[in-house]
Amino acid sequence: MRKQGFNPYLPSWEYIPDGEPYVFNDRVYVYGSHDRFNGHAYCLNDYVCWSAPIEDLADWRYEGVIYKKTDDPLNPDGRMCLYAPDVTVGTDGRYYLYYVLDKVPVVSVAVCDTPAGKYEFYGYVHDSDGVRLGEREGDEPQFDPGVLTEGDKTYLYTGFCAVGDKSRSGAMATVLGPDMLTILEEPVFVMPSEPYSSGSSFEQHEFFEAPSIRKKGDTYYLIYSSIVMHELCYATSKHPTKGFVYQGVIVSNNDLHIDTYKPADQPMFYGGNNHGSIIPINDKWYIFYHRHTNGSNFSRQGCIEPIEILSDGTIPQVEMTSCGSNSGPLIGRGEYPAYIACNLFCRDEEKYTGDLWMNSQFPKITQDGKDGDEEIGYIANMTDSATAGFKYFDCQGVNKVKLKVRGYCNGTFEVKTSWNGEALGSIPVQFTNVWTEYSSDIAVPDGIQAIYITYRGSGRASLASFTLECE
Repeated sequence: MRKQGFNPYLPSWEYIPDGEPYVFNDRVYVYGSHDRFNGHAYCLNDYVCWSAPIEDLADWRYEGVIYKKTDDPLNPDGRMCLYAPDVTVGTDGRYYLYYVLDKVPVVSVAVCDTPAGKYEFYGYVHDSDGVRLGEREGDEPQFDPGVLTEGDKTYLYTGFCAVGDKSRSGAMATVLGPDMLTILEEPVFVMPSEPYSSGSSFEQHEFFEAPSIRKKGDTYYLIYSSIVMHELCYATSKHPTKGFVYQGVIVSNNDLHIDTYKPADQPMFYGGNNHGSIIPINDKWYIFYHRHTNGSNFSRQGCIEPIEILSDGTIPQVEMTSCGSNSGPLIGRGEYPAYIACNLFCRDEEKYTGDLWMNSQFPKITQDGKDGDEEIGYIANMTDSATAGFKYFDCQGVNKVKLKVRGYCNGTFEVKTSWNGEALGSIPVQFTNVWTEYSSDIAVPDGIQAIYITYRGSGRASLASFTLECE
């Protein structure tokens, strides 16, 4: 049986946010920043790359470290972090990696002969006089580069604009020459920041960060993170440096705005910043984005959802799911790890803010061990009312549900098919220091179903997995 793909699409011990996916030579390569499990800040690790064959997006391969933070001449002691990068193929057929270090306003570039080999530092984006972009009088600081090469021109999109900051005007587009470094056309603003959005199509979804550029037919899609933070939005234009119009939200990492299975203003996960892009793979389009784990903003994981680009060029917002690259429901039998939960919440979920929000009252996806240990993730800290949701499964004849649980807990887990529905049955659990399997005869209706598991009781339970059995 072919391996199923689910979210997160990489192993549960890997933390690659800000994903920029590309297809090179029949493989999908994902470039992103690299968070650390239990990290104290964003992007603490070196750049690594993962790839998968286009015909099997469940078969991801670790390509290794492609660039170290100390490879940049401005960062010999490694004190600065490598923020979100992007990659493009230059006029010479080589692969160019664009990035910004966390405490400087300039764009750095590295180059490699292959998509996932060892990138070597190449230079900084600069004008014809050699002065670096971001350091000239009147320049706004560079941040989160996104790149697209067409012919002998490379379009560089950058920017970071907090709410109320009048010193930042919006997302910038700069045109570079065939050497991939020298400015041909000076920066222009293509999307407004919040202070300068009045009367534009971007009001309430103004540019914040994370510009990423793609092209379908004759239309340019500029994907970005808005001031709302948890949402990835997009704007379109027929020209790469002007005329962009806001179109909508593609995905939210707490499923706000979606009203297909709950109220639109009901958050279903712990929302925070978001960054990613779209890509066609085998004639299907996908959005790559990230979610937050481990009780902080600093351990983010990449997720995928299939999307549809309609005949008018618009993209309807999609739900967060557990299915990821599977592009359809998972098999409704067998054991599934709890870390694939696409919904996770408890009472007072309206208080989730996207700051360092998760303390001891909230459940969280985490792991044992330290960063780099290949430990399987699980859900910890499930107190009374904590609910984990998994979408979707093609269930046929399910009549027993098993859970693997540990922790100082005494209560039951309810099994439901909707986030606020009636329990199909319950599974009693009690205190155990080791992962212990509990089960109950619970019939799940046939058909495409969500599975929601809610803890009721005292103490704090951890959930490692659930099993759907058909006897």
